[in-house]
Amino acid sequence: MSALILINHVKRGVELAEKYKLPKAIRDIMAQHHGKTIMAFFFQKALAKIGADGVNETEYRYPGPLPQSKEAAIVMLADAIEAASRSLKEPTYSRLKGVIEDIVDERFQGGELDQSPLTLRDLERIKESFLSILAGTFHARIEYPEMEEVKSAKRNKTVKKESENGSKD
Repeated sequence: MSALILINHVKRGVELAEKYKLPKAIRDIMAQHHGKTIMAFFFQKALAKIGADGVNETEYRYPGPLPQSKEAAIVMLADAIEAASRSLKEPTYSRLKGVIEDIVDERFQGGELDQSPLTLRDLERIKESFLSILAGTFHARIEYPEMEEVKSAKRNKTVKKESENGSKD
């Protein structure tokens, strides 16, 4: 049932895009952004529950079409990489790089990018760009002090200056 819901989100999205008269190029990207990839999580669950003989792989694949443009292929990669990166418990630079490499390689070797005009050089640039973006998104941040702590520190600094100035007069 979950696989059917996911498959339907592409169809429903394209229908909404048509209803609201989005440009054909956008509708095409929407229709192509999953290509014919398999929904691995649900496919593996079905295999574990039913067994290989009782599971039809095509029921766990998006219907396509494969990406036809560079833009559709990039959206496909971005969608998969963004989702996978969010599932990382500790998104370090090397883990993010590994996820990006794995997904791009999987899509390339699986034939998902065969109908797009992306070159190998394009794929390298895309991987570098995604890594730069995700590394910036997930970098460790310092913990900022609470507003009351900031106000208290300012008050203490002002009181200290006033007492220093008062003692000099």
